[in-house]
Amino acid sequence: MSRNDTRSDPAARPRRRGPGLGRLLTALPLLAVACFTFGGSAPAGMPSPESVAAAPDRMPGRWSLGSARDLLAVIEDSAEEGLNPSDYNADALRAAIEARRKGPALDALATASALRIAHDYANGRIDDKAALDWHIAPPADPNRIAAGLAEALDRDRLGPWLRGLLPDNDQYRALRAAYADARGDEALRGRLRANLERWRWMPRDLGDRYIYVNIPGYRLSVINNGIEEASYNVVVGAPRTPTPQLELYAQSIVANPGWTVPHSIVKAGGTRGKGFRWIRNPDGSVSAWQAPGPTNALGRIKIDMPNPHAIYLHDTPNRAVFARENRALSHGCIRVENIEELAAMLQGGDGLDAALADPGKTKVFQLERSVPVYLVYFTAQADPDGTVRPLGDPYGRDKALLAKLGAAMEGKLQVAGR
Repeated sequence: MSRNDTRSDPAARPRRRGPGLGRLLTALPLLAVACFTFGGSAPAGMPSPESVAAAPDRMPGRWSLGSARDLLAVIEDSAEEGLNPSDYNADALRAAIEARRKGPALDALATASALRIAHDYANGRIDDKAALDWHIAPPADPNRIAAGLAEALDRDRLGPWLRGLLPDNDQYRALRAAYADARGDEALRGRLRANLERWRWMPRDLGDRYIYVNIPGYRLSVINNGIEEASYNVVVGAPRTPTPQLELYAQSIVANPGWTVPHSIVKAGGTRGKGFRWIRNPDGSVSAWQAPGPTNALGRIKIDMPNPHAIYLHDTPNRAVFARENRALSHGCIRVENIEELAAMLQGGDGLDAALADPGKTKVFQLERSVPVYLVYFTAQADPDGTVRPLGDPYGRDKALLAKLGAAMEGKLQVAGR
């Protein structure tokens, strides 16, 4: 599946200005250390790996012993986030501080450790998120991380800056508290560790008003200024056709939609005996189309969210499925109970009832402002009172995530010049 980076939607998010040229130039040696240290290659125009070891020499006195102590304190606290302090050279940094080392050796060690933990706090420990069907853009730009580290050192605010990279929301705080309380229950701690990692992948600003669908919870919530405005039962993708994790934007309400059937459903025989019309495309392929009406698979309403995965929110003529406990049943799209209420909430209801009264005619209502929609996968979540509830894992993703997280945490941080 290809990534759809819809976060650039100007109607939904303000434009963010990049770092100033002077600050970015100051950060270039730090970014070069990051690329070399993390096993990547330096971007065009960056110092070569051969010169990275000498980067601290061009920043004499960048790291004081006080800043190194602040860094060590953050690294030691990373265990509370479900991470491993040894991944950030905690022992080597502690030994350097105790020996009161200064200069290039301390700069190289501390810079590499700081960039690694900054990356993991800002974007999560696992880099290959697409392998886990995650298609939401990383929260932080590596260039801004490097520039932020340089500024934090200059202003003697390293500790607050690093901790500020973590998610700052009630869900993350509740999961972290539950993780601390679950000592001795390794199965529960594993599940909580997986969900803490997922939250580090999430955008830090979800918007003032947005739709949040947690796949394992089979629930859609409309969040307005941090308060749940409404919630609905949903049906999500079956394990064989899972719903991907996406950040999308609801842009229109379609009353009485027709349905152009995805090729995957046609190939699997999902159109047999259901009154579809066959259409030959210009390239010679054949598509199936189902006319609007009471038996249409999309029901009476579709909430369109343009994306290359062909995922949207829609109604269904089979309302009995919402009574099931296990609702991982669809081909990937999200079926919403009482979607007429949700559509009216988003669109205002003007003309919607009249359009629905003519079931054979499709009508599209453009939203005045697109609404962010997050399709996510959290197998533990906090209730409003802070109590964390384990949920199911219909796609078995916790095991795969923990395996990747374990492999990432077993990798040792290599310091440039060593």
